[in-house]
Amino acid sequence: MSQQEALKLFESKKVRTVWDNEKEKWYFAIVDVVAVLTDSVNPTDYLKKLRKRDQELGLYIGTNCPHVQMTTETGKKRKTLAADTEQLFRIIQSIPSPKAEPFKVWMSQVASARLEQLQDPEKSIDQAVKDYKRLGYSNKWITQRIRSIEARKELTDEWQRGGVKTGLEYAMLTDLMLQTWSGLTTRGYKDYKGLHNESLRDNMTNIEIALNTLAEVSATELSKQKNPKKISQHRNIAVRGGEIANTARKELEKDLGKSVISPAKASDYLISDNEAKSIENKEEE
Repeated sequence: MSQQEALKLFESKKVRTVWDNEKEKWYFAIVDVVAVLTDSVNPTDYLKKLRKRDQELGLYIGTNCPHVQMTTETGKKRKTLAADTEQLFRIIQSIPSPKAEPFKVWMSQVASARLEQLQDPEKSIDQAVKDYKRLGYSNKWITQRIRSIEARKELTDEWQRGGVKTGLEYAMLTDLMLQTWSGLTTRGYKDYKGLHNESLRDNMTNIEIALNTLAEVSATELSKQKNPKKISQHRNIAVRGGEIANTARKELEKDLGKSVISPAKASDYLISDNEAKSIENKEEE
C-alpha cells in the first residue's frame, strides 16, 4: 500500500488518517473517531466494549477493517485499526452521538479536499496552516513549522534513498541528531517540557524549531554530497548535522545570555480556545 499519512482536525480534535494512493481512498483511525464522537477518556476501552456489545458490528470490523500503520502520540509507528469512509459510516451508525451527522459531513469534506490537493499540492499546505490556526498557533510559529515539515520530508526521503529502511533506524537517527544539538534525547526533551503523549515538534518554540530544522537541512545536504550506504555513515552525518545546529545554538545563547532550550510547551503560548474559534468562524464566513 502506497500511503501518505496526515493529521486531520474535527472541531479541534485530532484524527489520524492515511491516504492510500493505489486505492485512492482515506483510512481513518477508528479509535480516534470514537474519541471524537464519544468524548471518552478511554476510547480504546470504549471500542472494545462496543464490539463485544454489538457482535454484528464486531464481526464487521474484524472482517472488513484493516490495520494500517500510523504514528502514535509518542511518535512511533504502529499498526492501527482503521476504516475507509464507507466502513466508517457503518461504524458511526452504532455509536449514539450528536456529533455523528456533523462528522459525516466532515468526512465528505476531507475526501473532497484530497481530490483538490491532488490537482494542486499547495492546497495541502494551506490546509495544514488552517489546522494549526484552529489550534491557536501564531502565524510566525506556523511559518516555521511548515518549513520544518518540508525539511523533515526531504531528510526522510534522503534517508530512504540511502537505504534506511526500518522505523527503528529512522527513530535512532532522529534522536541522535536531536541529542547532538540540544543535549537532550527525545524522551528527555519531552520530560523537560512536561509532555506525555503530545508531539515534541508541535510544542517547540520558534527558536527550537529553527535549530532542529537547521540540523535536518544540514544532514540532508551532507547526505546528498557524501551518498552514505551504511547505517554507520548515516549516523555520522546525523551527528554532523546536529553539531552544526549546536554551534549556532551556542553562539545565540552567548549573545542572549540564556539557554534557548525552553520548558515552554504549546499550552503556554497558544491563544485561547475562544480566540481560535473566532478565527475559524471568520475563515468560514
